[in-house]
Amino acid sequence: MACTGWTSPLPLCVCLLLTCGFAEAGKLLVVPMDGSHWFTMRSVVEKLILRGHEVVVVMPEVSWQLGRSLNCTVKTYSTSYTLEDLDREFKAFAHAQWKAQVRSIYSLLMGSYNDIFDLFFSNCRSLFKDKKLVEYLKESSFDAVFLDPFDNCGLIVAKYFSLPSVVFARGILCHYLEEGAQCPAPLSYVPRILLGFSDAMTFKERVRNHIMHLEEHLLCHRFFKNALEIASEILQTPVTEYDLYSHTSIWLLRTDFVLDYPKPVMPNMIFIGGINCHQGKPLPMEFEAYINASGEHGIVVFSLGSMVSEIPEKKAMAIADALGKIPQTVLWRYTGTRPSNLANNTILVKWLPQNDLLGHPMTRAFITHAGSHGVYESICNGVPMVMMPLFGDQMDNAKRMETKGAGVTLNVLEMTSEDLENALKAVINDKSYKENIMRLSSLHKDRPVEPLDLAVFWVEFVMRHKGAPHLRPAAHDLTWYQYHSLDVIGFLLAVVLTVAFITFKCCAYGYRKCLGKKGRVKKAHKSKTH
Repeated sequence: MACTGWTSPLPLCVCLLLTCGFAEAGKLLVVPMDGSHWFTMRSVVEKLILRGHEVVVVMPEVSWQLGRSLNCTVKTYSTSYTLEDLDREFKAFAHAQWKAQVRSIYSLLMGSYNDIFDLFFSNCRSLFKDKKLVEYLKESSFDAVFLDPFDNCGLIVAKYFSLPSVVFARGILCHYLEEGAQCPAPLSYVPRILLGFSDAMTFKERVRNHIMHLEEHLLCHRFFKNALEIASEILQTPVTEYDLYSHTSIWLLRTDFVLDYPKPVMPNMIFIGGINCHQGKPLPMEFEAYINASGEHGIVVFSLGSMVSEIPEKKAMAIADALGKIPQTVLWRYTGTRPSNLANNTILVKWLPQNDLLGHPMTRAFITHAGSHGVYESICNGVPMVMMPLFGDQMDNAKRMETKGAGVTLNVLEMTSEDLENALKAVINDKSYKENIMRLSSLHKDRPVEPLDLAVFWVEFVMRHKGAPHLRPAAHDLTWYQYHSLDVIGFLLAVVLTVAFITFKCCAYGYRKCLGKKGRVKKAHKSKTH
């Protein structure tokens, strides 16, 4: 980079700093996950590109969200499925959530809709079948891999090319986060995923928490069976999930302790909750008109996420009935069949600027499925929630917000129209919900570094230093019995028992000697008297 035409020292210094920045630019491989996971990961990738790094994104040809243009090198590979296959399987998966919610690893494993996961798991086999792409990646000399671990492919790529990795996730299914990071998670107060428990569990809940942990160890490897078979095939050696996760350099976790409960963490866990929040933009004229027409009552924003397009007819009608009984205008993002009983105060839209609407002072409540993106936008903007969780971490997110007084949780399968009506009136009219969410918002925003800047820093850190081995705990090098100090406990127990045994024997010997001597004295005394 050349700079000419400047004579004053200040511009020259700026030029030198910029030159140094470009000189330190690295080369990053990105292996993303499709769907809502990509929304926030993309923001990190875009900022890394702006900072001068050479970024290569590897993605399947068939996807929902990944096809959008990026100002970087994009490498695609063919897949074994079509977009129609992906839509069909996801529709089956989404439809199943309205019949029975997954509350255990066993129910997840036994679900009839798991084909969607197998489609995602198959991506990595397709990637490594593309020999030209694999050769390109091998010759590119990347500094690190930035990945979403959902389908395991990024982890496999990192291990195959021996590259340091940065994981980007809300959390990890099963026990693989704790195991991969060697982070303790006491079952007495750290609830397992899917259960929807708080950190103040009853005895019955703690028993269920232990059973869930046991389920994870017994059944999770079966859920990831196809993914592990593909990993073993690519790496040409049998592997476990621990083998893949244990080499992670940095965990970028999209949560913080405003949303989550306090628990033990490791030094390579970086919390970037709220990374999806951004400064509100002016609303499109259409939505501004809706708000202006709502009068003093304001609006309610309703969205069950970008991936939920349709609701069963009876449930949609029950929801529409409840929405018609509140004075607020409801902006409902919904692309399914219009409920026949939709009230005049409810407006269906195919898309809405969710964060910008939540940031508007006339927004009174947010009806959400409690996905992490929506929950954090609600926290950032201080809007109380009515939560209708459907799957995965949504039940846990909802429980955390309800525990902290920031919203009301409804069981979407069992709720009635009256339940939803009462919940909405509660969060809108009871000032405590607004006060609690504003308190959480204040806590969340009181931080020295913005989550996006923090994420970018740690990705660059791993690129500069080729990993973060100084943050890797020695626990990875211990056997299970060494980790739990069972060998030390056994040794000390053996010492105590040995000392106790020797002491007992000595006492017994002394006792016998003492009694024997007394016995001989008594016998001698008796013989003299005779």
